[in-house]
Amino acid sequence: MLVVAIGLFAAVSVQAQEIPERKDGGYRPHAKERMHGKREMADLNLTEEQKAKFKEIRKDQMQQMEDLKKQDNITVKESRERMEKIRKDHQEKFQSILTADQKAQIQKSKSEQRAKMADMGKKRAERMKTELGLTDEQSAKMQQNRKELGDKMKALHEDKSLSDDQKKEKMKELHKQQKENMKSILTEDQLKKLKENDHKRHEGHDRSKEKTDRKEIK
Repeated sequence: MLVVAIGLFAAVSVQAQEIPERKDGGYRPHAKERMHGKREMADLNLTEEQKAKFKEIRKDQMQQMEDLKKQDNITVKESRERMEKIRKDHQEKFQSILTADQKAQIQKSKSEQRAKMADMGKKRAERMKTELGLTDEQSAKMQQNRKELGDKMKALHEDKSLSDDQKKEKMKELHKQQKENMKSILTEDQLKKLKENDHKRHEGHDRSKEKTDRKEIK
């Protein structure tokens, strides 16, 4: 969603009846996310009047979030609910200043992003097949396993009957189940190789993030 550019806020992973910690405040988008959001905003070609309204809406949202952080006598659950309401109100206000063409541009961007993600998934599957030496049958089972996980995760995300904590627990169960499924698909050597490759990629990601953070500080 375009709202990545204008503020998303992560849920705090503690028990619902505890008093929330607010030292870190809301979610701070990574530099890559901020750049992506800025490009999306530029593509909308907002008028000066729209920019002024957007700035005022964003300022109001940030103030509401700051005020919420100062309320240290409410539970995490209450904090999340109020945070979500502020975010939704902000989305609605932002949508109200957009033209029909600009809204269509947002939908187009979302479609392009989905297509890009699908292409990345395909390339990842091909790379994994080569790196692990998968057979065609193993590769097909791995893709099916990922698809089923994605469908279950989407359904879980859209399930309004569950609390955030319940969703987190179910997500953990899904990931645990996926790992067990992979053990039935891959050999011991392939599982070991997969773990090594993931470790290397995580190290590369951490180094890249460290460089980006240094640039941000400068």
